[in-house]
Amino acid sequence: MAAAGPNPQRVGFVGAGRMAQAIAQGLIRAGKVEAQQVLASAPTDRNLCHFQALGCQTTHSNQEVLQRCSLVIFATKPQVLQAVLTEVAPVVTAEHMLVSVAAGVSLRTLEELLPPKTRVFRVSPNLPCLVQEGAMVMARGLHAGNSEARLLQNLLEACGQCEEVPEAYVDIHTALGGSGVAFVCMFSEALAEGAIKMGMPSSLAHRIAAQTLLGTAKMLLQGGQHPAQLRTDVLTPAGTTIYGLHALEQGGLRAAAMSAVEAATCRAKELSRK
Repeated sequence: MAAAGPNPQRVGFVGAGRMAQAIAQGLIRAGKVEAQQVLASAPTDRNLCHFQALGCQTTHSNQEVLQRCSLVIFATKPQVLQAVLTEVAPVVTAEHMLVSVAAGVSLRTLEELLPPKTRVFRVSPNLPCLVQEGAMVMARGLHAGNSEARLLQNLLEACGQCEEVPEAYVDIHTALGGSGVAFVCMFSEALAEGAIKMGMPSSLAHRIAAQTLLGTAKMLLQGGQHPAQLRTDVLTPAGTTIYGLHALEQGGLRAAAMSAVEAATCRAKELSRK
């Protein structure tokens, strides 16, 4: 009797680090997949224990994940992904849909390392996926169709916002959505330190700064406004905000932020070429 193929209701993870954990947690919490239908592999038990705590199945065999799951997310470090794909390629079938979240590894590279006509996707997530507020983009390979793209997008939206984009945008997202988390944290820290300088207790200042960022982001997303419009809504003639904005302009905040995204994008493109 022929061996059964991979289960289309299972979701597999090759690599069990923080991003894999975040995506798995989002899928399970949103009811997109049952915990026992998730199978994760890693060389050691160090990260697999987090999947086990969620109720997921685990293994040390990457090939087992492919043999048992039709949708597999590769969440390894970029420098080991080529070796992992070479290892699992013999068990890849036409039923598989393979997704890479490894930064800097192109769709073309994925397709060259896998059997012909394999359906592949490249996804760029970010750290807020850990709290189901991620900003993700996805790009499809040559052989992935609309139905597969819709399926993947629907699943990933359990972890936040997910939009399909041309692959050329992925490196830009790495800078904006990925590195941008660090940029926003630096700005939040600076806001709080300004309040601390003026006499507010540190813990209170940091809580208010973070909540201000959260509330502002929700207003921008839910209202569909351009940031400039919301900024204008806060202004009053000769008020506190315009004095503060003047100070930010004098400090070059806008140009510095644009340069940070540009620098991070250029570095992402450089790493992709390597």
